[in-house]
Amino acid sequence: MSDRPNILYFVADQMRSDTQHHLGNQAAVTPNLDALLEDGVSFRNAYCQNPVCVPSRCSFLTGLYPHTTGHRTMHFLQNPDEPNILKTMKAAGYEVIWIGRNDIVSADRSKIEYCDEYYDGIHEENRAEYISDGSHFGGAAGGHLKEFNKDMYSFYFGKREGAGQADVGCVKACLDYLDRKKKEGNDKPFFVYCTLMFPHPPYACDDPWYSMIDREKVKTLWPRKPWVEDKPSMLKETADKMDLHHWDEDRWAELRATYLAMTAKWDSQLGEVTQKLKDLGYYDDTSIFVFSDHGDYTGDYDIVEKLQNCFEDDLSNIPFVVKPAKRFDCTPRISDALVELTDLTATVSEMTGVELGYVQYGKSLLPVLAKEQQHRDAVFCEGGRVHGDLPSMETGHKNPNDVYWPRISVQQEEGPQHTKATMIRMGDLKYIQRLYERDELYDLKKDPEEMVNVIDDPAYADEVLKMKLRMLEWYQETTDFVPNRKDLR
Repeated sequence: MSDRPNILYFVADQMRSDTQHHLGNQAAVTPNLDALLEDGVSFRNAYCQNPVCVPSRCSFLTGLYPHTTGHRTMHFLQNPDEPNILKTMKAAGYEVIWIGRNDIVSADRSKIEYCDEYYDGIHEENRAEYISDGSHFGGAAGGHLKEFNKDMYSFYFGKREGAGQADVGCVKACLDYLDRKKKEGNDKPFFVYCTLMFPHPPYACDDPWYSMIDREKVKTLWPRKPWVEDKPSMLKETADKMDLHHWDEDRWAELRATYLAMTAKWDSQLGEVTQKLKDLGYYDDTSIFVFSDHGDYTGDYDIVEKLQNCFEDDLSNIPFVVKPAKRFDCTPRISDALVELTDLTATVSEMTGVELGYVQYGKSLLPVLAKEQQHRDAVFCEGGRVHGDLPSMETGHKNPNDVYWPRISVQQEEGPQHTKATMIRMGDLKYIQRLYERDELYDLKKDPEEMVNVIDDPAYADEVLKMKLRMLEWYQETTDFVPNRKDLR
């Protein structure tokens, strides 16, 4: 056994928290994720820090918030001098294997400073360099959905043989690495960052997973949130442009069942990796972190995919299961503690003894893994832009035949739609402060589906003030990041 534990990040893309069977979704098929609770903890109230891919990943790979370094758009990836847990662990002597999604390093930069090997699930030759034409997803989602579905803005494909081949390649690369490491007798501790595409739309899956999902259970146990008018303009206008209001419950259930099938396939791949760790004798000495970057509407409020400045639990509440290496105290259970994805970096630092070398804002999960019931008093998520902030508008996608047109065209408008908002959750209350629109407040105990905005209810006035002050304190603590260098003057 190494004097430092191995680390595995097994990451889903766009998986909402309520896709997990062990959290009560009887239509979900997640036996491998559920099995990790025999040795680990599932966090029911885990939150991402931005509801879209790039800002979320730039946050959880650093322990910094999106606003700290300006990561509020899909088009602004990490600067070369920004910290990153992959780079930090490699410098500390870990063998870092990066498999799958990028969304953090510009395609014109080498990934060799971040890892020892990189594999995107497509090309056999790209162990250290990124070589990808995006055909594994971009081509399918970027304009061809119309060939398969007249309602192309739904992202719905349904049953499709060969769906998710990039993920199959990624998992094979992970298994091959572990086999090779064992065969070579390599005792260097590893950090494997395996980040898959599923269940990111388009909603498509093959058998046996496609046929595993009971559609009746989807309708009865995972009902769709009905359309309501009292929602932010970004959500309302995007939904209107998607024009899916006419879909009936059976049709939405089929889309959601396909999404759950994608989750089931992802879960089976998690099972392949965890079984390989057991077969090779690595399981007990590996801390496994299973989570998603953000969630997905999957039909709630007549919308699919995600938005950059909306924070319903569909998007912000994510699966987060931690199975620590056996050397660490752990009380297996489902925890109700409030946690953030920023906590990943701090936890890995404490587990491995690797100093990060910069101030970050995560909080180690080791005490709550052991027995503590509380972790944070508040969790945060943020997004949007100020008026005139052109770089954050994500220009392009101006053709209505482009599947991303409804969302991106609304983002480019200069009304209140794509403007700044910040979410804070404390206890059972979720408050969203909006720069140019009416604020929101949801009592999640009384209204778990976030249908009734009680911001104007005087009974909550004291709690709203408390949350506003806590948000101000949080911004003051985290608002900027000074690079770990001194420039010449």
